[in-house]
Amino acid sequence: MAEDLEHMYWYNLRTGEVEHGFESPSADRVGPFETRAEAEKALEILRANSAKWAEEDAAED
Repeated sequence: MAEDLEHMYWYNLRTGEVEHGFESPSADRVGPFETRAEAEKALEILRANSAKWAEEDAAED
């Protein structure tokens, strides 16, 4: 992942738009993503990660 977070892509949860750099308040955005295409799939990625983490937590119990 690139070190320069200001020039990466973010997904704005409030508007549903992809942003390049720090366009909106941090509370409204998730990321960073290296490409616009990756940021466009942010919700899919978040759901997949959440499911994976839930499975890992269940396996630990």
